[in-house]
Amino acid sequence: MASATEKERKMNQNRGGCSLVTRSAYARIMKILILGATGFIGSAILQRLVADGHAVTGLGRSPEKARLKWPTARWLNADLATLSVAGWRPLIEDQDVIVNCAGALQDGLSDDLLATQQNAMLALYEAAKLACGRLIVQISARTDGVAGTLAFLATKRRADEALAASGLPFVILRPALVIGRNAHGGTALLRSLASFPGVLPLIHAESPVATVSVDDVAEAVSRAVDGSIPPANDLDLASERTTTLADLVRLHRAWLGLDAAALVLLPPVLAKPVAWAADLAGNLGWRSPLRSTAITAMSEGVLSTRPTPAGLYLADAAATLAGYPSGVQDLWFARLYLLKPVIILTLSLFWLLSGLIPLMSLDAAAAHFLPFMPIPAATAVTIGTCFVDILLGLAVLLRPAARKAFLGMIAVSLAYLAGGSIMEPQLWLDPLGPMVKVLPSLALTLTALATLDER
Repeated sequence: MASATEKERKMNQNRGGCSLVTRSAYARIMKILILGATGFIGSAILQRLVADGHAVTGLGRSPEKARLKWPTARWLNADLATLSVAGWRPLIEDQDVIVNCAGALQDGLSDDLLATQQNAMLALYEAAKLACGRLIVQISARTDGVAGTLAFLATKRRADEALAASGLPFVILRPALVIGRNAHGGTALLRSLASFPGVLPLIHAESPVATVSVDDVAEAVSRAVDGSIPPANDLDLASERTTTLADLVRLHRAWLGLDAAALVLLPPVLAKPVAWAADLAGNLGWRSPLRSTAITAMSEGVLSTRPTPAGLYLADAAATLAGYPSGVQDLWFARLYLLKPVIILTLSLFWLLSGLIPLMSLDAAAAHFLPFMPIPAATAVTIGTCFVDILLGLAVLLRPAARKAFLGMIAVSLAYLAGGSIMEPQLWLDPLGPMVKVLPSLALTLTALATLDER
């Protein structure tokens, strides 16, 4: 009797190189490509599949840091927004399974939902069919409801529908609000709201919220890979116990070790200016969890409407948090998460005003340089330094430029301190403290730089 390998070879010959079954059907150890492997959910799935013994490859735009954090995986550099069918083929040709964890909440300077969540996926499916088929495990979301027409869910829905109609083996998993040891996006916002001093200010406090542990999401993916969850399944991942947003925030507050606080119900009308400001930040590259897409979705709540995987226990929020005892670093993170935008806006305003105010009294500002240079040169230096300050104050608001702006602020501040100490050392003793005040600005800049990374 011919072996399975021989049978597969003959079928390949009959079909021009394409087997009737996926390669993974004959392999115990899979080669798995994870899209979005550096994210909150993707990184947990990566670690689980590596622990299962699979050969895992992560795909990302900046894999250098990922190689240091997860050296057991192989890493490839690629931008989903630019991948065509031809671009996908060399990435997936030696893979058995593709796990898609990539996604973004809303269009912005750093994200193009149509390109990454829809067009790139359609190209992937075509490439997978040309490569004789690959099992695709898709991490999606509930795509109906009040937010169903927004780009985040609309692009996911079209990608899911195309996958289901592609003829490829697939499993679509739709997690509810994901909770884990780490935090990002909505879960980070929950922790920060829970740490609010004295009160819990909430909009849509009574909205129902279904949750799932990130470890249970990774378990479901593991089962999809090994076939315990068979292909052609479209499943929700949510614990049986649904809570309200208010109770979920209270649960996180207790988890952080903080005393109970009074709930302050904010009127829904306040959501509009908050979402507007968050959307503006998104257009500048900052991925705020308070953008209009999230606010719209939360007005209805996070619900579960499809079946969940049979035989898979899904821990509720209380059990999930009990499995990850908090430490003081979690409290620091929660509080700094709220302070981070305040720090960045404060630094921006400080540097903008530092540049604009001297321009209003140019002669007085230039007078500090007159003992060392003629009037035209002093005026030119004053104008030049003012424009440097204004440029730094604007650049820090742009997410891709923020790191360089912070480093520029530190360098310019040190240069001002050195120059001022040489030209007018008496300013250190000035009652208004123009030199001394640079020091807390430096400390604030270092804090902003230390908290800049989002994942």
